Amino acid sequence: MDKRNIIVVGEVNNGNIHHVTYELTSKAAELGERINGYVEVLLLGYSINKEHIKRLFETGADKAIIIDNEKLGLLNDDYFVANIRKVLERENPYIVLTGATPQGRAIIPKLAIKLHAGLTADCTDLDIEAETDLLLQTRPAFGGNLMATIKTPEHTPQMSTVRPKVFKINENYNKKENIENIEFEETNSLIRIIEMIKSEEDNVNLADADIVVSGGRGVGNKENFSIIYDFAKKINGVVGASRAAIDAGWIPYPHQVGQTGQTVSPKLYFAIGISGAIQHQVGMKSSDYIVAINKDTNAPIFNIADYGIVGDLFEIVPKLIKLLD
Repeated sequence: MDKRNIIVVGEVNNGNIHHVTYELTSKAAELGERINGYVEVLLLGYSINKEHIKRLFETGADKAIIIDNEKLGLLNDDYFVANIRKVLERENPYIVLTGATPQGRAIIPKLAIKLHAGLTADCTDLDIEAETDLLLQTRPAFGGNLMATIKTPEHTPQMSTVRPKVFKINENYNKKENIENIEFEETNSLIRIIEMIKSEEDNVNLADADIVVSGGRGVGNKENFSIIYDFAKKINGVVGASRAAIDAGWIPYPHQVGQTGQTVSPKLYFAIGISGAIQHQVGMKSSDYIVAINKDTNAPIFNIADYGIVGDLFEIVPKLIKLLD
C-alpha cells in the first residue's frame, strides 16, 4: 500500500504550540500505523518556540512544516487560509486534522470549501475503517442525545476538527527530526485587526487544569455558586459549570464544560449538583478520576463517576472544606 500522509494543522499562540497539536499528532501517528501513513505537522505563527517544535517528533510527527512570519502573530483568517491551502494542495493529504478551538473552527471550514473536501466538526473520537481505510469520525449529534460516526468516501482530504483533551499525548515516538521552513505567502486581506482585547474571563484555563470543580443546576442560584468557588480555591482547582448553570446566568460562558462548552481531562473532576446528561459527559468523561455529589441516587453522573456521594451538596461540600483546613 502506498503511504498516505496525514497532516495535523497545528495551533500556535504567542509562539507556543497549543497542547491540542500534540494530542492530534499522537492520534495521527496511531491512525497512520493502520494505513501505512506519514504524519506531517503544519505550524503557522510568529517566533515559534523551537523546543516546542522538537516535541512534535517525540509525540509522533515524521515531519514539521513551519511558516513563521510576523503577520501570523495575529489571527487574520485570510493569511492562515491562503498559506495552509498552499501547503495542502502541494502535499495532497489523505487526512487533515486540527483542533476544534476558536481558531480551528474559524479557519478549517473555509479550507474545506476551497478544497471541495468533506469536513466533520467537533469530533470526540477518530478511527480507521478496516475494510476501506476511511477515517471514521465520531461526534455528538441531535443536541448531544446520540453519537454519530461519519465518513466521507467521495472526497479527500478527509478533514476533522477535534476537541482538545479527548486524546492523550504519547511522548514515546522519538522520531528523527525533519523540519522544512517555507516562506509566508502574501495575500490580499479584507480583515484589519486593530487591537486584541482580552477580558478577565479569557484567563479561565479549564483545558489545562489538573483539578476542575464544576457546579450545576443543583447549586440553585448565582449566590450559591460561592460554595463552588470556595471549594475550588481550597484544592487549587478551576471552576467549571454545566450548561444549565450557564443558561441560568449564574456563571459566565467560559466556565462551561460539555458539548457546547469546553472539553476537559483533568486528573480530578468534581461534578457537584450536576445530573450528568450526555451533553455534559462528552466534555469531561476522559478525566482521570470523577467525583460526583448529588442528592439524586439515579443521576446519570454516577454511571461514570469513580466515587459518588449521595446527599445535599450544601452539607457535604462545607464538610469537605472543613476537613481540608
